[in-house]
Amino acid sequence: MPTLAFQMPDRGGGPTGPRIRVGRPSRRVRTLLMTLGVLAVLGMVFTMFAGFWTDWLWYRSVDYSSVFTTTLSTKIGLFVVFGLLMAVSVGFNIWLAHRLRPPLSAMSMEQQNLDRYRMGIAPYKKWLLLGITALVGLIAGASASSQWRTWLMWVNGVSFGQKDPQFNLDVSFYAFDLPWYRFLLGFGFAAAILGLIAAALTHYLYGGLRITSPGARATAAATGHLSVLLGIFVALKAIAYWLDRYGLAVKSSDFKATDSWTGLRYVDANAYLPAKTILFCIAVICALLFFATLWRRTWQLPVIGFGLMVLSAILIGGLYPAIVQKFQVQPNEQAKEAPYVEKNLAATREAYGIDDSQVTEYPGVAETKDQAKLRDDVANAASIRIMDPNIVSPTFQQLQQIRNYYAFPTNLDVDRYAKDGKEQDTVIGLRELNYAGIPKRNWINDHFRYTHGYGVVAAEGTSADAGGRPAFTESDLPSKGDLGTYEQRVYYGERTTTYSIVGGPQKEIDYSDDSGEKTYSYKGDSGVNLDNPMNRAAYAVAFGEPQILYSGAIGEGSRILYNRTPKERVEAIAPWLTIDGDAYPAVIDGRIQWIVDAYTTTNGYPYASRTTLGDTTADSLTATNDQRAVVAQQNQVNYIRNSVKATVDAYSGEVKLYQWDTQDPVLKTWMKAFPDTVEPRSELSRDLMDHLRYPQDLFKVQRELLTRYHVKDANTFLSGSEVWQVPDDPTNKTGETVPPYYLSMRMPDQDQQVFSLTTTFTPNGRDNLSAFMAVNADPGTGDYGKIRILKLPTSTTVSGPKQVQSQFNSQQDIAETIRLLRGGDSEVEYGNLLTVPLDGGLLYVEPVYVRGGGLKYPLLRKVLVTYGGQTAFEDTLEQALDKVFGGEGTPVEPPADEGQDEGTDEGTTPPPSTQQPSTVQEALNDAQKAFEAGQEALKNNDWEAYGRAQEDLEDALRRAEEAQSGGAGGARSSPRATPGASPGSNS
Repeated sequence: MPTLAFQMPDRGGGPTGPRIRVGRPSRRVRTLLMTLGVLAVLGMVFTMFAGFWTDWLWYRSVDYSSVFTTTLSTKIGLFVVFGLLMAVSVGFNIWLAHRLRPPLSAMSMEQQNLDRYRMGIAPYKKWLLLGITALVGLIAGASASSQWRTWLMWVNGVSFGQKDPQFNLDVSFYAFDLPWYRFLLGFGFAAAILGLIAAALTHYLYGGLRITSPGARATAAATGHLSVLLGIFVALKAIAYWLDRYGLAVKSSDFKATDSWTGLRYVDANAYLPAKTILFCIAVICALLFFATLWRRTWQLPVIGFGLMVLSAILIGGLYPAIVQKFQVQPNEQAKEAPYVEKNLAATREAYGIDDSQVTEYPGVAETKDQAKLRDDVANAASIRIMDPNIVSPTFQQLQQIRNYYAFPTNLDVDRYAKDGKEQDTVIGLRELNYAGIPKRNWINDHFRYTHGYGVVAAEGTSADAGGRPAFTESDLPSKGDLGTYEQRVYYGERTTTYSIVGGPQKEIDYSDDSGEKTYSYKGDSGVNLDNPMNRAAYAVAFGEPQILYSGAIGEGSRILYNRTPKERVEAIAPWLTIDGDAYPAVIDGRIQWIVDAYTTTNGYPYASRTTLGDTTADSLTATNDQRAVVAQQNQVNYIRNSVKATVDAYSGEVKLYQWDTQDPVLKTWMKAFPDTVEPRSELSRDLMDHLRYPQDLFKVQRELLTRYHVKDANTFLSGSEVWQVPDDPTNKTGETVPPYYLSMRMPDQDQQVFSLTTTFTPNGRDNLSAFMAVNADPGTGDYGKIRILKLPTSTTVSGPKQVQSQFNSQQDIAETIRLLRGGDSEVEYGNLLTVPLDGGLLYVEPVYVRGGGLKYPLLRKVLVTYGGQTAFEDTLEQALDKVFGGEGTPVEPPADEGQDEGTDEGTTPPPSTQQPSTVQEALNDAQKAFEAGQEALKNNDWEAYGRAQEDLEDALRRAEEAQSGGAGGARSSPRATPGASPGSNS
């Protein structure tokens, strides 16, 4: 009996003391609280249901309900399976630990303190177990459901048909299988750790583990249970070591000649790889030792084994590779790393589609001395685009906006359209709805009355009218011109970022003309029908707008349009694609279609170096234009293909996906996962093919890689002597890289002009030109997508874009004319600096625009041209070319030569005193008069008089420039001597 005084009964029972009655709230209060609780629950349920229901309705409205059901069923399946697995794993370990609790426990302060907790939770043990398992199950299920892409790629993966050079495994193993295995491994680690923690706490609570109690620290049952869990954890670590071996092929690390290196290096193949194999074997042995405690009931050997595994990981996995790197690689790095660099070069070029890039040596200087022949060759070399789509949007806006509730994008697009049977580069934009310009903002106007834009506006890319305005080929409202008859209403566009309700009793404003406003009611079947009260209630909740539920403006036939930008629609329909940052419109088969380029990517291509899409697709345009987005922000990839071309109908919102790259295994995988969502390439119409082009963002990714991967020799790559860089845009001060430019041009090995996308390279840290790069952007040609690079010699210096811009600005005559153009409150804007290969040399052309006086839109005023050391600054491109190739151009001097004493060498300009300043002065006086006449015309809104005044101003400035170039010295000094003569000097 005395012995029993020091023992306690099973701690699993409940409390046995008397119950204390606590005051209960009244029935009325209980009823009110219950009612409020039920309403709150119903509100939350309906809110979640509204989001689900509206998503289903939208996918059904665009005929892509299979995307919704496949994605949803996959997420639910992963949630249920892995949520249950985690819940069962944790719950089973808690139940087993409780089942293995000791029937009696020794009396101690520790056990007395725990006894209160045991008695407190005893009545709620089942509910507590259910609560814990449900919580961990929900968290694990939610985490697993986010891996729906990983699961679909694993279960549907197709072969790449290419093997990695180290393990001889198909690339699909790294792209599709390895990510799923790593997820399973991570889930297994989480389950083992949570199960171990739950079991240990349960054993401690019920006396199986003791910290301060006398006797053994753990019962035999607890020892066996926890040892098995530790053995499972160590076994998973062994699997992790084995998978890490393959992970070396896609591992990124910093390296000498690159920002990021992917794949095995010498130290990986000769130190890390054998180390991982050794650690795998040690971890397997250690796991077996833990499992052996089921019979030995002691942790001595497992703990020793675990300690040895940790020590081995430090020595073999960390110290040994460091020794190999220090004493074997660094003394002879180039020779050691060269074989692995060759693998990286080959894999990276293949993964980014630049393996067929053609690099050709190019002299950079003219080979022909016949200037007349060179002048004739310019027309064959390129259709030089002097209308910069990134500058003239305000001009389109002012001349073709017509109404304030219309607007054009900040950056227009370049496409090709036929005129007089000949294809020409065309600058194009849509007159989209501008919500900020709606005269009176309210819910009805914003969502019922003003619902769509109207018409296309297009202009020739290679010319301007006499006043410097675009030469419109499609204009006015409704639009008319060369594009013929087409559906002009724009319900879906880049600026339509809010919802509209159309087709019901409320009429829409279609457009306005001299006879007043025209109304319209949407006749398409796009959007979701709001006849159903449940649909209206769901959208009222989803959009947070209760008026949708009861507004009289909604009735029979009303439909709600949303997700209206082309990018949003394609992303929602194909969430497995990466969308290009710039959709562009085209008139195709009597409809306005948005064309969207889409990419398939992976981060698991062995040996291919990674790039961050958001960084490589940023340039001076994305820095200044909110609508021109970068791709995928900070997503890292090491494989990319423009595998899908998508179209979005501007009136109906219909989305079609077309298979563009028929060999891409990533696209084939997704087409297995989402059957019947992508149409075969054969379904592309001829008219649509005429307007497809090579995408800018893919080109920018490729050009960034080609700054290093244009070389194929490992030693050259390692030395870094041939590293290039993309130059900063010299026409603005954003500090971002120059954007690539579309224009029709002919590379030296081509027979005729082809619509192309072009860029330039400079040496790393220098401004002279290293190379010129162009890709065939016309799918109608046989070598579409072929990248050609003209590599300039390193022994001679060829001016790069920044130097050319600096030379333009440093020419005294040009600088003086620009100063005159800036007179008053005028602003000078530089257009795209185009580079065109011509007879061994490089022709640079840059349009110059002026926002003059009260005009707040740019007009083309001058064109800068330089070639072979000659430069010209004239009113038109033809005049500038004539001057350069007629031998009358001003010799270009590099900026470093500025400030040299003029008039000291033979043949230089005489002193000002020998000139005839009166001729220049007369021209400047005429310019002043023309400028004042233009300002007066602006005040009177007399546009015809303003046009005449601008022509007179151009004529006067041209005469002043001719006088300067003819007499030079005095002409240059006269404006400075008489500042009041400049057009804007006394404004």
